[in-house]
This record gives sequence, structure tokens and C-alpha cells, in this order.
Amino acid sequence: MTKILTEREAYSGGGPEQGFGYRGSVRLRPSNRLLLGVALVAILAGAAALVAGSILAADNSDAGGGSDRAADAGAQFRRVVFARGLEAPVLLTHAPGDARARYVVEQPGRVLRLRGGRRTLVLDIRRNVEYGGEQGLLGLAFHPRYARNRLFYVAYTSTSGRNVVARYRTRGTRAVPSTRKILLSVPDPYGNHNGGHLVFGPDGLLYTTIGDGGSGGDPEDRAQDPDSLFGKLLTLNVSNPANTRWQIAAFGLRNAWRFTFDRATGDLYIGDVGQNAIEEINFVPRQSRGIENYGWDLYEGSQRFEDGELSTGRLVFPIFEYNHGQGCSVTGGHVYRGRARPAERGRYVFGDYCSGTVWSLRVSSGEARDVRTEPFQVGSLTSFGEDAAGELYAISGEGVIYRLT
Repeated sequence: MTKILTEREAYSGGGPEQGFGYRGSVRLRPSNRLLLGVALVAILAGAAALVAGSILAADNSDAGGGSDRAADAGAQFRRVVFARGLEAPVLLTHAPGDARARYVVEQPGRVLRLRGGRRTLVLDIRRNVEYGGEQGLLGLAFHPRYARNRLFYVAYTSTSGRNVVARYRTRGTRAVPSTRKILLSVPDPYGNHNGGHLVFGPDGLLYTTIGDGGSGGDPEDRAQDPDSLFGKLLTLNVSNPANTRWQIAAFGLRNAWRFTFDRATGDLYIGDVGQNAIEEINFVPRQSRGIENYGWDLYEGSQRFEDGELSTGRLVFPIFEYNHGQGCSVTGGHVYRGRARPAERGRYVFGDYCSGTVWSLRVSSGEARDVRTEPFQVGSLTSFGEDAAGELYAISGEGVIYRLT
């Protein structure tokens, strides 16, 4: 797990963004290197595709259907439609204490609860969200004790031009607007590279990133600047309700578009969107050796991007990277820990927004092993999701969610 270097006072206000994929050669880092993280920008497809039809087309986990059993005969993951008719979905997750429901984030500014063929509106902040391109409602995380305290957190770009993380409380399944508390509000210098993912780590801290601030090439060198929150992995200890002080856990991210902690090991995986050449996957074991620096904007993937020296921390190289012949914007995913495909447990699944290609790999001794291309594509691949049972989903910005079986 990454360790905290320093602490910065959160600004007050709100604002966001994203990115994705192409086609070309894949590079695995040599076995004597562990990791590196450096280039990422998440630029979600700004056009929200409204797909006609009912919200739930199939829910195999609730139904306990036969598709899981059939999938066991195959050697790779397959996709099955789980839901249609969503508006620019960018995330699927679950809430502690609500195991049979899935929660979906729509980029224009809504959170929906899906269960048993029904769709329930949890939160609607469209009037507060600047939506389009890489901007919008980008992240959602439920407190680990959500079943008792009913707290959840969202990340978005605001109409006032800020990157915002806000906390809400629900009554039943609906958020109470008056309970909103702004925990992070940073002026957004450009309209891209907003990161916006939210995850609770195995240490109980809330993690996020707001990207390097945007434009191209990190013109203000924010990702290496210890006095800037941009281009960093940030943490917040939410156990103290009065605490709004974010700490820097890692440096040198361009635009991390989806990161995850393996629920079984606590290891960290980060998909970081590249500039013009390289997309990358970074890996850090739970017991890390100090402050990580993923290299941006001195490195794009494993390649030099600019001259100069790291501001601080230990340079970490990617365990996997690919060039813009194979995609243009990486979409980080999850480590599979479900029951439907026992042979696939421990595989990290990820993809590319532009090409729709989906890959999976295993990590052994800090290196990517057994990398394979899955036998399907997902157009406008904005995210992967994980339900309470550890089953995985792939989200298309065109309005469809697929379950991986």
C-alpha cells in the first residue's frame, strides 16, 4: 500500500473530466522492474447515448441463471447484457449491507440503484454538474459502514469550474440533499484530466485523484509539484467527520482513469491514461517500500517524455503498457474474485475506451504474467464494475452494462 508523504489543505468549491483507446504493440516490463505509473487522462465520451428499452435486460446473479454454468466450459470471460437504457453510464459499484443491488453512475449527474429489474433514483445533482467530454459526475464510493451510517461520497466537476468531492447521507435508498458536505473543492484549470474515481482502501482511507489539471503535457508541471494536489493519489481519513485535509499518497499521475484495491490482497492497480503514445497499468503491493512516483510528466509509461528529475518518491514503472496502435485511453478495472469462474480468480481485467479491447492478466512477483486478450469488445468502455459477490461488469458509455461471465 502506498504511504502518505505530506498533507495539503483542501480548497473550497467544485469541478471534472476523462479519456480512452487505439491499436498496436503491447509491452510488458522486464522482470527486474516492479512498476511505474505515469500517463493517464480519462476522457469519457461526452455524448450521452440514450438507449431505448428497459433498464434491466438480464440480471444473472439475482436470477442464479444457467449462463454462469455455461461459461465454465470456456477458457475466457464472455459478456452478457445486464442493463440497457442508461444515459452515459461511467461506473457500477455496490453498497455494504445491500448485497443484491448495484449502483450506477450516469455522467450527467445521477446515481441509480438497480435491483431485480427495478431502477430507483438515489441522487440527482445534474443542476450542479458540468457535463460534457471528460466532465461530469465521475466517481461514487460507499462508506465501509454504510449499512449503519448511510454515508456515501461522489466526485464531479461543478458548474462553478471546480473538482469536487462531496459526502451525502441517505434515508432509505434516497440521498438527502441537505446532508451534502463538500470535502474537496479545487479550481479546475482546464476542462480535462479530472480523474474523479473514489475508492475506500483496505486501510479505511478514502482515495481519489483529480488528474494533472489538464491541457496536454502537464504545462505547469503539477504532477511533480509537492505543493499541488493535481497529478497525485490523494487520501482522506473520514473517521473524523470534521476532517477535510487530504494527504498525498503518490506522485506522477497524468489522469488515472479507474484504480482498484484487490479485495483479497489489498494490492493497488492503477490505469493511467497516456499523452500521445503509451497507455499503462501500474501495480503496487499492499506492503510498499515508500512513496511511489509514477513518473509523469518525466515519463510516459516506461519512455522519457521530458528531461528533469523526480520531485520525490520512488520511481515505479508499469507492469503493462501498450501503444496507440492498440488503443488511445486505458480503462482500469478490477481483480476478479467472484464464484462464477473459479479458474479466473486473481486475474486483473482492464481495457481501452477507444478500441473496446478487453485484456486480463495475473501479477506474480510484481510482474504481469499470462496476459491475454478477451474474446469480445465493449464500445466506449468507460469503466468496469464489481458487485458485492466479486462478479465483474463492463460499462459502455453508449448506455449498456455487460456482466462478465
